[in-house]
Amino acid sequence: MSLRNLSYLVSLIPGLLAILGNVKGGYWTLSAAGFSLIVLGLVEWFAGKDRKNAHTQNRDQFPELILYLHVVVQTAVLFTFLFGMYKQTLSDAWIFWAAFSTGVAAGIGGIVPAHELIHKANLLKQFFGKYLLMSCGNVYFFTHHLRIHHRYVATSHDSATARKGESLYAFMLRTIPGQYREAWQSEAEMLVKKGKSAFSLRNVLWVQTLIQIAFLPIVYFVIGPKALAAWLLYVLIAHVLLEYVNYIEHYGLYRQNDERVSELHSWNSDSRISRYLLVDLSRHADHHFYASKPYHTLQTYDNAPELPGGYAALLVPALLPPLWKALVHPRLEMWEQNRKVA
Repeated sequence: MSLRNLSYLVSLIPGLLAILGNVKGGYWTLSAAGFSLIVLGLVEWFAGKDRKNAHTQNRDQFPELILYLHVVVQTAVLFTFLFGMYKQTLSDAWIFWAAFSTGVAAGIGGIVPAHELIHKANLLKQFFGKYLLMSCGNVYFFTHHLRIHHRYVATSHDSATARKGESLYAFMLRTIPGQYREAWQSEAEMLVKKGKSAFSLRNVLWVQTLIQIAFLPIVYFVIGPKALAAWLLYVLIAHVLLEYVNYIEHYGLYRQNDERVSELHSWNSDSRISRYLLVDLSRHADHHFYASKPYHTLQTYDNAPELPGGYAALLVPALLPPLWKALVHPRLEMWEQNRKVA
């Protein structure tokens, strides 16, 4: 087992801090969000990069075990959040701070490992991936990411690709309904070809939507209206982080409809913090070039467009459109010039 693969254990810290906050309540509820967004956001600017590719043929199974640890930790995060509200360990305004921190932990330790698991050919692994997404309140990512995003990335046919000049806020208002609509169309077309109704229980998106809707009155009547509001905040924060990641991964990049997806169509980051916190999601260029690669074998490319910082460090700039453009547009314009020369 390599030291590098052990470093992926860092990705479990936000979830463990969220559990701590949900169990103890009070100021502890700030732990996961404070660590993930503030501490790491600052440290990442100075932590440097790790561009080594020596591990690309690594057959160590420990990185896959980490994905299953995330299933366990995310389950505990969700349980302690709901149980903490039920037992009133989380009360008053701390309920909403807990929802915020739990949403941050879910965005990191729920959705990111889910992304890796749904790319596996094994049905059990895909099930765990869908379970993680459902635990974050997400219904569209499984279908849209696999069938639409990877096929149409960096084109106008993909709602998950941010356009040049589009703010994060405008992107979120467009991308979530757009991804849901595109995922629904994909499911419906597939079912119609099989002679089934779009509202059949064979429609993964429809079933997941019904489950999420059915869960809301359970929270309301078992725990209370404040808990329902906190749950919705938790889901919102997890989705904001998901779409923030979508935003920075392909912002402004484009290709022709008949152009093969390559390492040129995704922003890359070799930040040490992002690499190990997000199980190498930041090596996104190689992920889109070879989507079936296990995360710990992804490599970096010298010719891939590179973000000016890691995912934690760029959150504040992404929330401030003028700062985001000042940081990213010079790199984007260089990428455009290189395309013209090529």
